[in-house]
Amino acid sequence: MTQSTVSKDSNALRVMVVDDSASIRSAFSAIIAADPGLSLMAAAPDAFIAVEKMRQEVPDVILLDLEMPRMDGLTFLKKIMAQRPIPVVVCSSHTDAGSDAMMKALEIGAAEVLAKPRLDTVIARQEAAVRIGDALRAAARG
Repeated sequence: MTQSTVSKDSNALRVMVVDDSASIRSAFSAIIAADPGLSLMAAAPDAFIAVEKMRQEVPDVILLDLEMPRMDGLTFLKKIMAQRPIPVVVCSSHTDAGSDAMMKALEIGAAEVLAKPRLDTVIARQEAAVRIGDALRAAARG
């Protein structure tokens, strides 16, 4: 067992990360693993793989990118909200404050919309971890 597995609270929120970028999935997975209130349930490079993983286990909250191959994040968000609503935090480089993508995501049912954070320095990663953790917890609380 890894240290993050041992120290996790059994009540930790189960998070699924859906992002086509391997480096972002890795960074977000590390952020989630380091947070004792969160547990990485799964990570998927696209919506189709996310659906397959969700057939096995349903996450408490999803961290979702918008720009992905095969099915974009807004389409996936619509499908989630129509079939089995789950709290979703959209985290994308296309969701600047007031942008069309941000407004559409919120209209469809996203609990929170975040701009994709910078991860190039230790301080930026720490700030991203706080923002992402807070958003995931707030989304799961409803």
